This record gives sequence, C-alpha cells and structure tokens, in this order.
Amino acid sequence: MLGFVSMFMDISSEMIHALLPVFLVTTLGASALTLGLIEGIAEAIANVTKLFSGGLSDWLGRRKLLTTVGYGLAALTKPVFPLAATIGWVVAARFIDRIGKGVRDAPRDALIADIAPPDLRGASFGLRQSLDTVGAVVGPLAAIALMALSSDNIRLVFWIAVVPALASLGIMIFGVREPPQHHAEGKERLRLSDAGLMPVAFWMATGIAIIFTFARFSEAFLILRAQHTGLPLAFVPSVMVVMNIVYAGSAYPAGVLSDRIGRTGLLSMGIACLISADLILAFGTTVASVMLGVLFWGLHMGLTQGLFASLVADTAPARLRGTGFGIFSFAQGIAMLVASVVAGGLWDGYGPKLTFAAGSCFAAIALITLLLWRWRIGKNAVGSM
Repeated sequence: MLGFVSMFMDISSEMIHALLPVFLVTTLGASALTLGLIEGIAEAIANVTKLFSGGLSDWLGRRKLLTTVGYGLAALTKPVFPLAATIGWVVAARFIDRIGKGVRDAPRDALIADIAPPDLRGASFGLRQSLDTVGAVVGPLAAIALMALSSDNIRLVFWIAVVPALASLGIMIFGVREPPQHHAEGKERLRLSDAGLMPVAFWMATGIAIIFTFARFSEAFLILRAQHTGLPLAFVPSVMVVMNIVYAGSAYPAGVLSDRIGRTGLLSMGIACLISADLILAFGTTVASVMLGVLFWGLHMGLTQGLFASLVADTAPARLRGTGFGIFSFAQGIAMLVASVVAGGLWDGYGPKLTFAAGSCFAAIALITLLLWRWRIGKNAVGSM
C-alpha cells in the first residue's frame, strides 16, 4: 500500500515537475540560477523537516499519522501550480509541497523498516522505490500525451495532475495499517542528544551520501540539458520517462541482490554509473547522447537510493530509526541545496559542460571514499578473526 501511495503521488508530481523547469524559464522568465535556488532550497526544506518528523515519529509511536499529514500537504499544493501567475506562486507551492515530503518521508521509511523482516529489508525498500518510480514513468508519459492533445497547454496538464494526488491521499488514509506493536512502545522524551547514540557506521554512510549528493544535483538540469540540445518542448518529459524506466527496473533487483551480497559493492557500481552519466551529459552534443547520459543517471538512482535507505535501517538503533532517517535526510538536503545552487551558477556562468563535469568530480570523490570504507571494514573483520 505504501508503494501505491508513492506511485500515485509521483504520477502527479512528475506530471508537474517534468514541465516545471521549462514553465519557469520560458513562461515565467526564471534564470538557471533561480531554478537551482528554488530546487535546492525546496529540497533543503524537505530534508530539514525530515530531521524533526523522524524523531517525532519515534516519540509519538505513530508513523502513519505524520505520513498522512505529509501526503495531505503535497496533495493540497497541486492546484496552485496551474494557477501560478508569478515565480512567487510556484516557489510557495514548491516549498509547501516539500514540507509535506519532509513530514512524510522519514516516518514512512521508518514504518517500512518496522514492518520488513531484516533479511528482506533491502527488497522491501527496493519494492517501494520501484513502485514510486513506476509513477515517475507514468507521470511524464501522461504529460507528453496531454501536451500533444492540448497543443502544449502546460496549465491544463498541471490541473489534471491534481487527480492522482488525491488518489494517493485516499490510499494512505484507508489502505495503510500501522503495526499495533509500535503503538504499544513507551514514549521517551524527544532529545537532540539522541543523535549521539548513532554508531560510527551510520555516520560513515551519511558522510558518503553527502559527498555523493554534491554530484547528483536536481534532475531539473537534465531537462534543461535536453532542451539545450534541441529536444522539442512537447517531448521534454521523455527525459524523466527514460530515467525512471531504468530507475524502476533496477531498484527492486538491486535491493534483493543487496540482501544477498551486501550493500557497498552495488553502491560502488551506482556511483560509477553517475560518473559516466555526468561525463556523457557534459560532453554530449546531441539528443541521443543526452538520452544515453539520462539512462546512466537512472541506473545510478536504482543502484543507490534504496540501498542508502537500507544502510540507514541497518546501522541506526531500532528505537531511533525515525531519528536516523531524519538526520540522514537532513544532511542530504543541505548537500542538495549547495549542489543545486552551485550547478545553477555554473550553468549561467559557464554552461552545461562545466556543470556536469564538476558533478563527475564529486562522484569520483564519493566512490573513492566508499571504497576506502569498504577496505577498512574488511581489514577490521580480518583483524578480529
């Protein structure tokens, strides 16, 4: 049910987000730097909110309540996009939508960790991620069809996107059941000092994710890159379709495989795919080359996003899982803010080539850090035998 909730909300969100960068730049007159600021701050707001919502879900013992509130906020913002007359309207809607995401994501991921057996944790996160990404495929496809049928009427597409958002909220309210044992747990005082109880392995995973996030700035820049190489406006959402088909097809198998062979090897492969994607997008000059880069971008998402969530579930103490997901998401949000702002500045000042080349450098640093951590773990394991 949580997977279907994510799927329908992503159909709605991606119908909007697949066209929003072009809408902002061409209709409302925003610059690439403005786009980077909006996307970066929006994601930072989401992830700062996760820091508190995760800990609050641990304290309340009620993950579903916060998850429902978060999806409800996201659904309520959807009608604002077609009504937007200025950049300010879009910014307000985007920020409230991201607050909703921040409220829901950490409690939802903690709820999955509560439900899933430890030996199926990777598969469970991968399954939800795959269903979420199916929505991210259907949404842009729907946007393409509706743009063709409506003679590129972006606002009409935004209005129709309201429907799946309401469906998502309905499934969340009536279809999701929280484990009764979670309600029975005693409430402890909510403390910032709980962060100090997280083990070293948790902080290492978080540190690697921060470096990694510097390399994977907002997907809005993929859309701008495709338009920059001459992709017609009506087919701009195909960028998200290509990315998310690969993402959806790889996330669940990656999760299942990580339960059997471990997380770090697959994470290394995912970061290597991001390096390839950034280099192709930096130096490619045709629509075909951009789509190849987008394909690698989708593969890196499938090989990393669910696995990072699994690492948090593996390393955070069970009673503080919500707090762990909140801290992790907060750190990623700050990194995403910096990455998107820097990407927007580089794009405006030097063009897409340097923007994506810089991303490949950060991805390489993240890969080296992960391999050193893996080597250190292996060395300690041998030393303890």
